[in-house]
Amino acid sequence: MTYLPGMEVLDSDIGRQVLTRTSSYNYHCYTEADVRRALSHENRTLDDFGALLSPAALPLLEEIAQAARRETRKHFGNSVCMFTPLYIANYCENYCIYCGFNCHNKIHRAQLNAEQIEKEMEAIASTGLQEILILTGESRSKSTVAYIGEACKIARKYFKVIGLEVYPMNSNEYAYLHQCGADYVTVFQETYNSHKYETLHLQGHKRIFPYRLNAQERALKGGMRGVGFGALLGLDDFRKDAFATGCHAWLLQRKYPHAEIAFSCPRLRPIINNDKINPMDVHEPQLLQVVMAYRLLMPFASITVSTRECARVRDNLVSIAATKISAGVSTGIGGHSDEISEKGDDQFEISDERSVGQVFHDLQAHGLQPVMNDYVYV
Repeated sequence: MTYLPGMEVLDSDIGRQVLTRTSSYNYHCYTEADVRRALSHENRTLDDFGALLSPAALPLLEEIAQAARRETRKHFGNSVCMFTPLYIANYCENYCIYCGFNCHNKIHRAQLNAEQIEKEMEAIASTGLQEILILTGESRSKSTVAYIGEACKIARKYFKVIGLEVYPMNSNEYAYLHQCGADYVTVFQETYNSHKYETLHLQGHKRIFPYRLNAQERALKGGMRGVGFGALLGLDDFRKDAFATGCHAWLLQRKYPHAEIAFSCPRLRPIINNDKINPMDVHEPQLLQVVMAYRLLMPFASITVSTRECARVRDNLVSIAATKISAGVSTGIGGHSDEISEKGDDQFEISDERSVGQVFHDLQAHGLQPVMNDYVYV
């Protein structure tokens, strides 16, 4: 896991702090009294966060939900932001055993050119969406920084907010992509257990655990206004991974107070050539617990709920604590425009196939306000 040539090394102790605090986190030591104490606090500590993630909190989920809903309404009102992901390439140089894009998986690979990217974006923009998340497989040789930058420039013609979920980069590369139009960067650590991480990532740049761990800080140094965090719940001990994710975001927010913080809460889904992958002990009550704990630790943070979850679960989460939802989703290449014939296979199976219009209507039916854009440049 030693840094490879060309990888920027930050003079930062954030990663060390996250791993140290996570290694000492023992969720079995918390009691109901600890959970109630955490609920009584207006500003919650990492210890409170640990209590809210513990098994002792499960019998109190209704009370935690009420507290989480109050915090959500206080800071976000009834608004829920809508967006969609756009996969522009599925070439990948990593061998991650749980991912449909891994380099040894026998799938149809594809990469959109500039004209095809524009067609996809035109189709997405026609639905009324004003925010897009651009994704690629993790291949520097196929999806170069310049290629991703061109996609950002095209996106600026159609969208008000542009996010990136691509391979980790150096701060100067993030600065370039910010100049091209990108607003925020999301990087999934997958699991914060470095030993388990090594057994899951067998090949490629993604094996370098500390480089990935510091990606959000490099993105902020590159000028991005927002960064997203997430662990793939079910790869390892989900409580430890959720605690590490929250701790990581909490520490970075204190170091960079201006940063907009976001959480994603995906669970494992079956992938092509492996339909036996399922979340390990992360059932719906546990997923709800994680989402609510994030909200109570960082009330201002955006929380996204993935189409990996079914419509019922997603609607329930946005009514309590989540504030961002995707719609009209395709996790394959060229899935939005009928004019693209060379399509690439999906990264994972989705559970919620609702269109943008359906999600918009369902949010309104639940008394929520769909928001297409929450940021204005002046």
